[in-house]
Amino acid sequence: MIAKHLRRGKTAKEVEAKGFDAFELRLGDLMRGERATLGKSLLDVQRELKIKAAYIAAIENCDPTAFDTPGFIAGYVRSYGRYLGMDPDWAFETFCRESGFQTAHGMSKEASPKRTVRDINQKRDPADIFASPSTPFVPVGESVWSRVEPSAIGSVLVLVALIGGLGYGGWTVLQEVQKVRLAPVEQTPYVVSDLDPLAGNAGSISATGDAAFFAAPSAEAFDRLYRPQALDTPVMIARDGPISTLDPNSIGALVADNSADAVAAAVAEAAAEPGAVQVTEAVSSGLEVVAVRPSWVRVTSVDGSVIYEGIMNAGDSYAPPQTEAPAEIRVGESGAVYFALNGTHYGPVGQAGTVTSGVTLSPDYVTGTYAVANLDADSDLAAIVAVAEAQTGQ
Repeated sequence: MIAKHLRRGKTAKEVEAKGFDAFELRLGDLMRGERATLGKSLLDVQRELKIKAAYIAAIENCDPTAFDTPGFIAGYVRSYGRYLGMDPDWAFETFCRESGFQTAHGMSKEASPKRTVRDINQKRDPADIFASPSTPFVPVGESVWSRVEPSAIGSVLVLVALIGGLGYGGWTVLQEVQKVRLAPVEQTPYVVSDLDPLAGNAGSISATGDAAFFAAPSAEAFDRLYRPQALDTPVMIARDGPISTLDPNSIGALVADNSADAVAAAVAEAAAEPGAVQVTEAVSSGLEVVAVRPSWVRVTSVDGSVIYEGIMNAGDSYAPPQTEAPAEIRVGESGAVYFALNGTHYGPVGQAGTVTSGVTLSPDYVTGTYAVANLDADSDLAAIVAVAEAQTGQ
């Protein structure tokens, strides 16, 4: 029996199995975590360590190519590790292992600053934060126009236009108000009124053709116009006139008969004498407004003021006051109102059921406009007249 021998090759290297959630913890992750624990940003670290934020980001990303001088990388990494509370030497060793950076001698070419000429036509990735020599984390300053909104510019323009329109309108109105227009006339004007109203118009103005001649009034006319003229005969009234007309033998306590009738007779006799002072105006026979049925009545004076207004019932009478100009009456039920003058009734004011206005309350107007009332035609008037006659007879 031939035995077959199987030859195995070299044993394969054992590879450590990784789970689905396994990950490699790098130096940059540890540094970013510690910096987040401290609550510091790249700008805060730059302000405290005096190291560019771009260098701090390059240390966390293990990118030695972002440094301009490789000889300073060891100091930067150790300072940053010490700032985060890590072992500085361990941090630098880990940085060198992950990035492949090797420490160069101080006088070697690798330790010198990079002085390479970059290609101007080379296209740079705008997302590369290390492509620009300036720090990309510093906020860009805002320009003056960045805070100006287009809508605000439109509002300002509208406001300026409105102010300009109002100013121009006010200036135009002011110019029109102050403007004086002179219109030429075909003929020469002449005086059409007399300066002296007392001298008359005769001979004061004469016009011949286009020329006008004016005769000035005399000085006497001006004196009459501007200075009151004195009366030729002054009117003199004795101050003790009313007292001098009294007779002490007929009026007073020393008179034998000082009864009321005797005193009244003496006063009447003194008043009847010529030259006696009259203190009251002689009143003519009174005119009365008589209502035989209910009616609304309004009495107004010449200036329109209301003297009396109300409803007169049957049998009511009203005597209008004696004024300089006679008053007027307005009646709502014209057929129910009559006028009484010296015991004689006139009317009625108008037809029954109508309103009559503008009737003058004067004896002359009543007697000239209305006829004597017919008592047979109005039984209410006849009853009122009968009652008045009965009272007079008593």
